[in-house]
Amino acid sequence: MKAAVYHGQEDVRVESIDEPNAPAADEVRVDVEACGICGSDLHEYTAGPIFVPDEDNPHPVTGETLPIPMGHEFAGNVTAVGDDVDSVSVGDRVAVNPIIYCGECQYCTAGQYHLCESGGFVGLSGDGGGLSETVVAPEEKAIPLPDGVSTEHGALVEPYSVGFHAVKTSAFTAGDTVAVYGTGPIGLTIIQVLQAVGAGTIYAVEPQDSRRELAAEVGADETLDPTGTDAVAHITEETDGGVDVAFEAAGIEQTVQDAITSTAPAGNITVVSIFEDSVELHPNEFVMGERTLTGTLAYKGGPQSAEDFGAIIDMFESGALDPEALISSRINLENVVEDGFEALLDPERDEVKVLVDI
Repeated sequence: MKAAVYHGQEDVRVESIDEPNAPAADEVRVDVEACGICGSDLHEYTAGPIFVPDEDNPHPVTGETLPIPMGHEFAGNVTAVGDDVDSVSVGDRVAVNPIIYCGECQYCTAGQYHLCESGGFVGLSGDGGGLSETVVAPEEKAIPLPDGVSTEHGALVEPYSVGFHAVKTSAFTAGDTVAVYGTGPIGLTIIQVLQAVGAGTIYAVEPQDSRRELAAEVGADETLDPTGTDAVAHITEETDGGVDVAFEAAGIEQTVQDAITSTAPAGNITVVSIFEDSVELHPNEFVMGERTLTGTLAYKGGPQSAEDFGAIIDMFESGALDPEALISSRINLENVVEDGFEALLDPERDEVKVLVDI
């Protein structure tokens, strides 16, 4: 079968690989219909391997090393099920929760499977990838899609679950004023989720014109270009001291610092980004204002795989969230490098979410 395989930095190849084995008793086979390209995939492409295990360090759960099929935002059709599977049937459409976990560490035994000491993701750590024609996965990872949610939109349940989990993990409560730094795909999902759950004024800070426009379309009340405006000063003045909660979704030092300083005393800053480099922070910003800094990773996994995924699917079906707003291009698997990875890295292309038709 065809798959986009990660061989190393700036080396992704569409090539033929072996199909996975038939599903075990508790597994399902999913023929992938659509897969999104994530910011984490771009980090791997430009600066990896990061999550992808290299030749000297096999992943502790999958035992795999690169080359590895990519893709962890995907959905498709169930084409085979193991003998013990009863939650989905052949012909069902599903979104796949890609979290990999060991089941034995202190976090897994506490039910925090997404924080597993040996954790990873399908499409980054092994066990196949959504940028391939077929994946075999445990039954618990296959979350059914209702008639009102297309399989294409099912591929976007994963990134929206990141935004949803970030809002849950933060100190946000309904009515709070919020600043979102960075309006790439995850920042945009955070804005949509915040609007859906009753945020007060939402400020979006983003240097790219097209992304600011999209942020306004999906729910930001005011958008600010930090290259032409002192966004921190403006937000602090407009809110009489700072927002209640800020989300950092750009992954650079400046946005972390600005998120902190635009948050009011006793406020919360939640960092969603994956960083390629370390950043410098001044502890007094937290001490003097009793601010809190929260990290958030992915979404619930393991036996709880349907928790965050299910909430997003429900909001897609009800219309509370609009996944179509994020899709900037639809491409074929054969063109995933040029029209996917390279296009997303080209600032002239104005891409947001590239969806790959498998």
